[in-house]
Amino acid sequence: MTDTATPRRRRSGPSATSPSPQPAAPASDRRARIATVATAVLLAALTAVVIDTLHAGDNESAPGRLLAGYALAWALFAAAVWTVRKVPARAAAVLVLLGAAAVALAGLAAPPRTSNDMYRYAWDGRVQAAGISPYAHPPAAPELARLRDDWLFPSSASCEGWGLTRTDSGLCVRINRPTVPTIYPPVAEGWYLAVHAVSPPDSRHKPLQVAGAVLAFGTSVALLVVLRRRRAPQRAPARAALWAWCPAVAFEAVNNAHIDTLGVLFTVLALGTATAGARRGALLGAAIAVKILPVLVLPGALSGQRGPARALRVVASAVAAVALAYLPYVLASGAGVLGYLPGYLHEEGYAPGHVRRFALLRLLLPDAAAGVTAGALLALTALYVWWRGDPARPWRGALLLTGTALLLFSPNYPWYSLLVIALVALDGRWEWLTVTLAGTVLYLAGRLLPGLPLQPWAYGAAALAVTAGACLRSGPARRLARRLACSASSTRDAPFRRWRKPHG
Repeated sequence: MTDTATPRRRRSGPSATSPSPQPAAPASDRRARIATVATAVLLAALTAVVIDTLHAGDNESAPGRLLAGYALAWALFAAAVWTVRKVPARAAAVLVLLGAAAVALAGLAAPPRTSNDMYRYAWDGRVQAAGISPYAHPPAAPELARLRDDWLFPSSASCEGWGLTRTDSGLCVRINRPTVPTIYPPVAEGWYLAVHAVSPPDSRHKPLQVAGAVLAFGTSVALLVVLRRRRAPQRAPARAALWAWCPAVAFEAVNNAHIDTLGVLFTVLALGTATAGARRGALLGAAIAVKILPVLVLPGALSGQRGPARALRVVASAVAAVALAYLPYVLASGAGVLGYLPGYLHEEGYAPGHVRRFALLRLLLPDAAAGVTAGALLALTALYVWWRGDPARPWRGALLLTGTALLLFSPNYPWYSLLVIALVALDGRWEWLTVTLAGTVLYLAGRLLPGLPLQPWAYGAAALAVTAGACLRSGPARRLARRLACSASSTRDAPFRRWRKPHG
C-alpha cells in the first residue's frame, strides 16, 4: 500500500522566498544625520557671526563689540568641532572643506579691522615692482615719493582715522612705522611682489585678503591630506577642522591678511613629509624665511633623530633655503636686509632688561632674570623635544616648543599663534588653542581695561588649561576614565542581564 502525501496548506502570508521588508534605519545612522545637519547649521551661524563682527567696526572704535563677536565665534567653532566628530568621515571631509571656504570668504567681508600690517605688505610689493629693494628705504623716504598714492598716503589735512599716522615731516600715511625699513624676511617679500604682480590697478586691500584666503584654504587641504595619510582617516576631518573653522584664521589670516599663514603652510607641508630629510629642511627653511617664528619647529622636525647625518641634512637644507632666499636681497641691499628687525625686538620688549614680556616668569622672578630664564627654559624644552620626541609625530614636539615659547614670551598679538593652531590640528591637543585666545584678549581687551595687568591673567589661564589637558591625557587619568566607563556600562546593562535566559 502506498502512502499518499497530503499536500500542505499554503500559508496565506508571504512565501519564504519573498523579500522581507527592509528594517528601519539604525539609530547610529540617525545620529550621524543629525550630527551632519547640526554641524552645517553651526558653520552657517559661525560664518554669519564673522561677517557681522567685521561689519561692527575696528579695534579702536568698537573693541568691546569686536570682543563679543570673537567670543561668540569661538563658542560656535567649539560646538561645530564637537559635533563633526559624530559625522561619517567622508561627509565630515566635505563639511571641513565647505566650512573652510565659507569661513575664509567671510573674512573678506570688510577691510582690515584690527591690524594695519597689510598696508606695509602692499607697499613692499609696489616698491619691488619698481625695481627697488624693500630694505633700502623706509616708506617716508623722499627717494620713494613717486610711488605714493592717495590710498597709502592720504592727502587729508586732518590725517585722522583708523590706521593713519603722521610723520615728523608732516606726511600722512596708512603704513605703520613709516620712517623705518621693512622688517619682513625675503620669502614674505617675494609673496608681496607676486600678489602685486597679479593684482588689478587700484585694487587696494582686496588682493592681499584674497591671497590670505587662498593660503588659509590651502592649509586646510594640506592638513586634511597629511592627517589622512598619517592618522586614521576617520579622525582626520575633525582634526583639520581645528584650523579650517577657527575664527582666528578668518580674522587674522584672511581679514588682516597676515603673512604668517604662508609660513604655516610651509610648516604643515614640511612636517607632513614621511621622513626627516632634505625636503623637510628646505620647506622649514622657506617657512623661516617668511617669518622667524617657525624656527621653533626645527627641534620638533628632528624628534628622535639622534643620528648626526640625518639631523645635519635637515638643518643644512633649512639653512641653505634661508640663504638662497636672502641672496638676491643681500646683493641689492647688503647688510640692510635685516631691516627693522633688531629695532622691532627692542621696541616690543624682547631685548634683555625689558619688562613688557615674560609675564608669567615675572610673577616669580625679578624682571632682570625673567628673560634669561625664559631663554634657558626654551633651550631645555628644545633639547627634550629633539632627544625624546616621537619621530612619527614631529608636530607634537613642535607644538610643545612653540606653545611654550608663546607662554613664556607672552606676546600681545594673536596672529603670532596661527602656527600653534595648525600644530594643534595636526596633534589634536586642543587645549593649546587657549594661547591664541590669550593673545586675542590682550589685543582687544587691553583698550577696554588699560589699567589692569591682563598679561599674567590671560597667559596664566592658558598655562592652567594646557596643564589640565596634559593631566587629563596622562596614563593614570586615561585608566581611571576607562574604569569609570566600564563601571557605567555594567550598571546600565544589569537589568537586561537579569532577564537573560541561560543557554541549553
